[in-house]
Amino acid sequence: MYRLKRKLAISSFLFILATLILKFSGLFRDIVLAYYFGDSDQAEAFWTAFILPNIFILLFSMGMKDSFIPSYYKYQKEEKGSFFFSQIFKGTLIVGITISILGIVLSPFILGTIYPEFSEEKHQLNVLVAIIFFSSIMFVSVNSLYEGYLDSVNKFSISVTSQVIVILSSILGGILFAEKIGVTSMAYGYLVGTILSLLFKRIFFIPKDVHAINEKLDLSTLKSFSLIFVPVAITVMVGQINLIVDNVFAGFFQGGAISYLNYAKNLVHFPQAIIGVTIGTIIFPMLSKAVVNKEESQFLKSIERGLLLTLFIILPAVAGMLWLIDDIIKLVFERGAFDRQATLSTATVAYYYVGSVIFFSLQNIINKAFYAKNKGSVILKISLFSIALNLVLNYAFIKIFNTYLGIPLASSIMALTYFILNLIVFHRTLGHLNYPLLMIESSKVLLNTLIMVFVLWLINPFIHSLTTILYLILSSIIGIVVYTIMSLITKTRIIHVLFNKGN
Repeated sequence: MYRLKRKLAISSFLFILATLILKFSGLFRDIVLAYYFGDSDQAEAFWTAFILPNIFILLFSMGMKDSFIPSYYKYQKEEKGSFFFSQIFKGTLIVGITISILGIVLSPFILGTIYPEFSEEKHQLNVLVAIIFFSSIMFVSVNSLYEGYLDSVNKFSISVTSQVIVILSSILGGILFAEKIGVTSMAYGYLVGTILSLLFKRIFFIPKDVHAINEKLDLSTLKSFSLIFVPVAITVMVGQINLIVDNVFAGFFQGGAISYLNYAKNLVHFPQAIIGVTIGTIIFPMLSKAVVNKEESQFLKSIERGLLLTLFIILPAVAGMLWLIDDIIKLVFERGAFDRQATLSTATVAYYYVGSVIFFSLQNIINKAFYAKNKGSVILKISLFSIALNLVLNYAFIKIFNTYLGIPLASSIMALTYFILNLIVFHRTLGHLNYPLLMIESSKVLLNTLIMVFVLWLINPFIHSLTTILYLILSSIIGIVVYTIMSLITKTRIIHVLFNKGN
């Protein structure tokens, strides 16, 4: 048992390290994009083109894992893991190739309909970038299945490392060829990265006997898996569809609104991408095994810990980031084609995204609970409702405020509503969490965070004259120290859980 726990701890540490590298790589990709293209038409053509194929990229990269892992455990228990893997491999490959072909053919018509205000030159660039990204989906589909398998055997770090390869390839494409062929350089880099990532996993980490290519296709197995996968996949797609909605509304504003929204969203959601996704990924196999072994109390306790741990880290991280946001954007983006005005505009947008970061991070834990029990269809209606709500809120806030700032505000309110509705459904269908405990601990986290921000406000006049990087480092250290001390003083439960001193 000790050896197993030690192995899992090492695996989790490597995964967290690899995730940090992955997310910083993603941030560096945005830095490269900002440096060469700023808030220009090329940058907006890239952002809007990427969103459409990214619906299907996320469908596989997230939907596949959330569907595959619990199903694979079930088949493994029946000693049919290899058979199941082989069937899903072939089905995934067929679907991936089909989506690539349809995306390449239909991109000109779809993008022309979604963004009619684009000039002809901008539209042509928009279509070309989308076609390059759609070409990668056939490789992304198999990549995602392999990553699902690696996660199922607790090789999280390998799965994440392969994603780093994709992003680094995109970055390298931009650095080497941006001045020669423009923003398409980063799209071509992404395509090459997906191929390299697939070869990396297949050659070095996927056992040769784990699946067979020549096995006869079993439609009943694929149908059974599809009933689990489709609701999960659609739920995953909803976030990206909402992003399309945001960008369509932003497209009616001139002066780089689309770029400001995307730079701000990616930066502010950086803690969510590290914290929320990391915690969700680590606890998902635990939840799935608890379901298979019918350990209901362990299942609910894991959800409670996942929610508390996410809030414990995400709330002070987001609060600290927003306190320092202007200096962070200045340090990260303000160079090359990204000027001071772009920094101020991006920082303003970032404040309005705060709700979406917090509530989507918490929602990720709730989603994992539904997926572990193969009940993704239960929350599908709420996910579809969120699209309609986002549309209405975007339209209303833009009308009321007459600015694109209504778009991130709509996202934050939609995220809050989405989380509350899913929590209600969880309570009615999956079980009762210890709500008094969650409320008490959440109040402690909120209090500790407010005191941290108050201390940062008090010391700000004494340190703000420092260079930007020294100011950010010193503020971060002080914030972490104050928050940790307050967490110990208020006896925040999750600290004791982290150090195995409590339940």
